[in-house]
Amino acid sequence: MSNKIKHHLTDDLLMAYAAGTLPEAFDLMVATHLSLCNQCRAQAESFDAVGGYVLEEQDETVAMNDKALAETMALIANGAPIAKPRQPGCSVLPTPLQDYVGGDVNDIRWRPIGMGVKQAILPTSGEATARLLFIPAGTAVPDHSHSGVELTMVLQGAFSDEVDRFARGDVEIADEELHHTPTADISGDCICLAVTDAPLKFNKLMPRLFQPFLKI
Repeated sequence: MSNKIKHHLTDDLLMAYAAGTLPEAFDLMVATHLSLCNQCRAQAESFDAVGGYVLEEQDETVAMNDKALAETMALIANGAPIAKPRQPGCSVLPTPLQDYVGGDVNDIRWRPIGMGVKQAILPTSGEATARLLFIPAGTAVPDHSHSGVELTMVLQGAFSDEVDRFARGDVEIADEELHHTPTADISGDCICLAVTDAPLKFNKLMPRLFQPFLKI
């Protein structure tokens, strides 16, 4: 499956993920893509290795409390119980997303936003927003541009826009320069993970009027 992915994450995103500097929503996007993409996962691991080497070469040391080991072991002993692994079944949502949804695709709490399109906003920090989108086959999302960065990853089906066609595992990276109208393939419904760090900029009046209520 992963060898069919054509649209990958950038090195900048992978390095920021390795450094731990991304907002939670973008971390979720990267983790979800890495769970499907061998190429990006290998690249991310290389950045982790470089980061580990840099840390090892640092001369600065931090003094440890004499009770540090005992306190750490106590935290482990009194920590939250280990969650039972989920049984394999429906494969629409990769594991990182299942952790946020509390299950798989049948457990998503969809909310209609018009024209058959549905969304489910995921609980992440306020720095950026993550949502799942359900786009019926052949349906177009209203044409829009961007106030910031939007990453969209296909989980089921496919969509096309002015840039290219995107299928399962592919990530489209959109910024202020991209104006597009994503349209789900006529062959089947499309489910995507989308993360944004700023509101979208819709060109038609009706989407703009409903935008504050839909938190898009």
